[in-house]
Amino acid sequence: MTEFATYPSLAGRTVLVTGGASGIGASVVEHFAAQGARVGFIDLDADAGAELQQRLGDAVRFEAADLRDIAALHRAIAAVRAAFGPIAVLVNNAARDDRHTIDEVTPAFWDERMATNLKHQFFAAQAVKDDMIAAGGGAIVNMSSISFLLGQGGMPVYLTAKSAIVGLTRALARDLGPHKIRVNALFPGWIMTERQIKLWLTPESEAEMLKGQCIPDKLFPPDIARMALWLAADDSRLVTAQNFVVDGGWT
Repeated sequence: MTEFATYPSLAGRTVLVTGGASGIGASVVEHFAAQGARVGFIDLDADAGAELQQRLGDAVRFEAADLRDIAALHRAIAAVRAAFGPIAVLVNNAARDDRHTIDEVTPAFWDERMATNLKHQFFAAQAVKDDMIAAGGGAIVNMSSISFLLGQGGMPVYLTAKSAIVGLTRALARDLGPHKIRVNALFPGWIMTERQIKLWLTPESEAEMLKGQCIPDKLFPPDIARMALWLAADDSRLVTAQNFVVDGGWT
């Protein structure tokens, strides 16, 4: 049986995960909780969030909120802080990769997709930075995607938002670095979540993916969660403003 790393520096720290009720986010929540962290997570899916809360118990706290509503995001963060204390780690995970064509994009759709995939990352970081400054440091992990590196078609607004996360990461890393707050971007490859398998995985697309990767194995949510652990732990104490791709060598 494969054994993975334990990070003593994460024990007792308060971690906030957005989009934490399912998929990659749920695995991130589970992995931080297993390290002894106190994990607050936010999601729009109240049923999935409550189920994960029940399964993991008192080590986690779920707050239902629509992250497109910044006031609701602020309320959820405040509730996590009240329950678990100042936030030391933020994992900006929430996103939706719904397919769309260029002609389908209206100004309203553009704004909604940017709110879904980009805007909340900045405002979550803004809301927790003072906790990290007071503590003498912290870590922020912004979830991007390899989709724009591959030039994937069929969802131009999503790719735009995910590419912008690179600029956001570098900007935050520069401005928060003097406070010993590290900010990095994590680029998942095609991760076999229930949603991806149900909506888009076909024998043809799977064959194309495995042919493109240097290591022809499927990627799963824990593969991303374990990288997030390292980026949050003191083991990566001088790693900031960087992009980390976990995709089996596809890009």
